[in-house]
Amino acid sequence: QVQLVESGGGLVQTGGSLRLSCVASGRTFSRPARGWFRQAPGKEREFVAAISWNGASTYYADSVKGRFTISRDNAKNTVYLQMNSLKPEDTAVYYCAAGVEASGAKRQYDYWGQGTQVTVSS
Repeated sequence: QVQLVESGGGLVQTGGSLRLSCVASGRTFSRPARGWFRQAPGKEREFVAAISWNGASTYYADSVKGRFTISRDNAKNTVYLQMNSLKPEDTAVYYCAAGVEASGAKRQYDYWGQGTQVTVSS
């Protein structure tokens, strides 16, 4: 089992920044890859960013490339999502997920956090 707890969400104006954190506990070695996904009201959960176990490989959705950065600190069992130049369409609940390999596919992740709300006002 891997437990994931997200934090750092909130209300921000268009053009602002937020940094999300995801702290993992449990058998983290079994699911070393991490992904961030988001879900807006009435929409499917969609991929945002992913990172490999050692941070050497990162992947981004086209909609966030150049604005969001995923990183990790394995000593702290924490993954971050730095979000800059936020837009109203970034408003969603953001979820952290753990899997074997970094991927943009939800089905590759076995464990999910409870999510943190990000709201971007226009």
